Amino acid sequence: MAKSAVSMNPTKSDFESLLEESYADRPVSEGSVVKGKVLAIENDLVIVDVGLKTEGRIPLKDFDQPGKPADIKVGSTVEVYLERIENALGEAVLSREKAKREEAWVRLEEMSTKNERVDGVIFGRVKGGFTVDLGGAVAFLPGSQVDVRPIRDVGPLMHVSQPFQILKMDRKRGNIVVSRRAIMEETRAEQRSELVQNLAEGQVVDGVVKNITDYGAFVDLGGIDGLLHVTDIAWKRVNHPSDVLAVGQTVKVQIVRINPETQRISLGMKQLDKDPWDVVAEKFTVGTKVKGKVTNITDYGAFVELEDGIEGLVHVSEMSWTKKNVHPGKILSTSEPVEVQVLEIDSSKRRISLGLKQVQQNPWVSFASKYPKGTVVEGEVKNMTEFGLFVGLDGDVDGMVHLSDLDWKRPGEEAIKDFKKGDIVKAQVLDVDQEKERISLGIKQLTEGGAGAGAASASAGGAPRAAAGGTPRKGEKVTCEVMKVEDGGLEVRIVGTDITAYAKRGDLARDRSEQRSERFAVGEKFDAVIVAMDAKARKVNVSIKAMEIADEREAVAQYGSSDSGASLGDIFQAALKKKEEQK
Repeated sequence: MAKSAVSMNPTKSDFESLLEESYADRPVSEGSVVKGKVLAIENDLVIVDVGLKTEGRIPLKDFDQPGKPADIKVGSTVEVYLERIENALGEAVLSREKAKREEAWVRLEEMSTKNERVDGVIFGRVKGGFTVDLGGAVAFLPGSQVDVRPIRDVGPLMHVSQPFQILKMDRKRGNIVVSRRAIMEETRAEQRSELVQNLAEGQVVDGVVKNITDYGAFVDLGGIDGLLHVTDIAWKRVNHPSDVLAVGQTVKVQIVRINPETQRISLGMKQLDKDPWDVVAEKFTVGTKVKGKVTNITDYGAFVELEDGIEGLVHVSEMSWTKKNVHPGKILSTSEPVEVQVLEIDSSKRRISLGLKQVQQNPWVSFASKYPKGTVVEGEVKNMTEFGLFVGLDGDVDGMVHLSDLDWKRPGEEAIKDFKKGDIVKAQVLDVDQEKERISLGIKQLTEGGAGAGAASASAGGAPRAAAGGTPRKGEKVTCEVMKVEDGGLEVRIVGTDITAYAKRGDLARDRSEQRSERFAVGEKFDAVIVAMDAKARKVNVSIKAMEIADEREAVAQYGSSDSGASLGDIFQAALKKKEEQK
């Protein structure tokens, strides 16, 4: 007889042997999902037979579906998780929750690998987000992943089956992170692509202003947004979109551009109106005086609106004849009506250059007509520099008395010590250069010093000082003729004399890149300042660089009076101190 056979009158031990043999044939093990049969439902407990010695009991609520009660009855086949084959009471320990979780994890991992959407139900709130039932597995839905925009009331989304995208899965930790926003963005992208296909550049459509920012407004075109940049709202200057538009306002716009890659849409409103720049050349001509309104002030000038959509720039250099190095805000103010002159029109670049000082009387012209050469004038010493005095004159202009024009007998460096700022002095007008805005004065010319002395004299910034047969002095401006070009500089002759001089390479220009002797040719003439001379050895050094620096200082100093604002270097400091003294 086989081992499994029993006698006709089996004993209790025989039944146990048969039962154990039947169990041995089943691949049932703890920690696995097995199928079982519902034997009964008693007191909210479901009794399930999984083919073991005893049945297991599972709470009825564990069989509930999201948002609805359990659909189970006696005789139903269900999958359960076998935690233990037998507990202390001799019952099998089963779990429907763990079975659903295991089943769900296998299904979700497969769907995540294929990047497929999963259905789930939001059923609870937790810190930072919500819990979602994915058919047995619980996932976390971050608050930022609920919608494309923040949602105040999530109630309508609760307990409703809807699609989600799996962002992250960690089976060891039992963590799943999902996103509803990703599904919505994908859907919106599909809708957006379909809408974009129905639009074309140049098309005029109606839209609703959805949002306003500093740089423009977003307009809803019926499911797709376009950007209306602030510069495309109107031809005239718009400081902020909210000055022209309001949220909820219906506007007519033109599609300016569609980016096929990003599907971004650029809109325009001003394109629906005629471009005022098309007729600028007809309305405004160079040299005419026009009236306008200051719309904006910057460090480099002021913008003046001549009419809607047409603005011109008054550069700071064209604001005043005498007030140099002054911020435009100290001369003009926003919204101030002004009269200006058209200096230049560039329709291709949409630029108009305007001048404010051109509509005012030129003080240099007025001074020249009122005080011709040789006239004696009187003024206050405004500033003292290493090369002369600056005297405030009628018309808010300054004149310069060069060191060499202070005294006939004494060196200028010594004679200037007789003066101080604030002194009232008399001087003779030697020259007025209206173009360069320079006035040369002489004090020694008012005293006896020899006939023709004044004619041979000139101030720095005027004509070269070395007249024929005269002996030039240090600090004087002379005309030089190139005699020889060397790597280290130039050998020159001072025109009108038989004196030879040398201009070192570093003295050939103020700009280092221009300090090249090869820029000059033999016979070429240029102006320079004598910076050193040895009378006995008859050696003289001249410098173009020193002349350029002196010319700049002179120009700045002429604009450096207390009325004309700040200046550079020593003159700048002097002007500030003068202001403080007058307070």
